[in-house]
Amino acid sequence: MSSDTAGRPRLRAVLVAFGLALLGFVLVLPAGFVVSGVYTAAFGAEVDDVAALGISMIALQGIAFPVTAWLYVRRRGLSWEYIPVAAPDLRDIAYVVGGFVFAFVAANVIGGALITVFSTEPAQNTGATTALANPEIIPYLAVLQILLIGPGEELLFRGVIQTRLREQFGAWPSILLASAAFAPLHIFALSGGPAAAAITISILFVPSIVFGYLYEKRQNLAVPALAHGFYNATLFGLMYVVVKYAPETASEAAALLGV
Repeated sequence: MSSDTAGRPRLRAVLVAFGLALLGFVLVLPAGFVVSGVYTAAFGAEVDDVAALGISMIALQGIAFPVTAWLYVRRRGLSWEYIPVAAPDLRDIAYVVGGFVFAFVAANVIGGALITVFSTEPAQNTGATTALANPEIIPYLAVLQILLIGPGEELLFRGVIQTRLREQFGAWPSILLASAAFAPLHIFALSGGPAAAAITISILFVPSIVFGYLYEKRQNLAVPALAHGFYNATLFGLMYVVVKYAPETASEAAALLGV
């Protein structure tokens, strides 16, 4: 077998992985249209910034990502057993806590180093900007990170994409490739110049790699989903504290919310 022929399954796996990530973001358009229609019909109100933020979360992590995962599983004739998930045991919980702490510390250390070296602040997340303007919603957003955002993103990027890559690559290549599919697509939610966006995306690689490691180590989607959810929720919690007790630094706090 030639090297070209041998490399085709790996190339196909990479193309499928990035194609699935892109499809997840494309499907948010029809999903958002439906959710917006339901919101308008139910509440008889126009979609303001707060409603738009909630609609985008439901449409993306609650609908588009799970639908993309479902389409892939169905297309390959697989069952949901393809994605290992179970109620976490005590060892799983230890990994959740350890992974969350490590991701948080590492992201802040590396983020601080990048900011110092390039003298550029990270790009702001548009959702964080909305939260800063409406701080009363921050506690609700923190809860959504655990219940919706973490599970929705991990289902697609770890449960489907990393699992698919693992069929052709070793553990670490699949983790890195899945993270490469995960982090850059967040650019759609960022505001700022190219340099600021590049720093934010670079920082996003850190927790993404940690979540990928947790999934690979425990073979249980609940582990990275919980770690991801608590990681994001902590960032929102810190933002709430900043807005409440140090509002003059609120704009800098918004840059923390990259995940």
